[in-house]
Amino acid sequence: MSKPFVATVSHQLPRHEAKRQLQEGLGQIRALFPNFEEQWTGDQMDFHVAAMGQTVIGRIDVLDDAVRIEVRLPAMLAWLGSRIGRQLTRQATLMLEKK
Repeated sequence: MSKPFVATVSHQLPRHEAKRQLQEGLGQIRALFPNFEEQWTGDQMDFHVAAMGQTVIGRIDVLDDAVRIEVRLPAMLAWLGSRIGRQLTRQATLMLEKK
């Protein structure tokens, strides 16, 4: 595994609402990646997804005022790290917009 990509996305929601919106938004990711698996423990989600013969693992922590995203890419996909990171950050921001 390569060095992890870490991003923090600020939000102005109650923690439970931020978590709910993330859980709801993950449905879109599951539709794109049928091998996406997640495990919630409190306000922390560990996940992994298999794509193109590679496995990506990560963790999302829902905090009071932000969401911390950490993703570890296999060496073969490390060159895509910043691109994948920007996309994850953009998607998380959209999921956390007030509705």
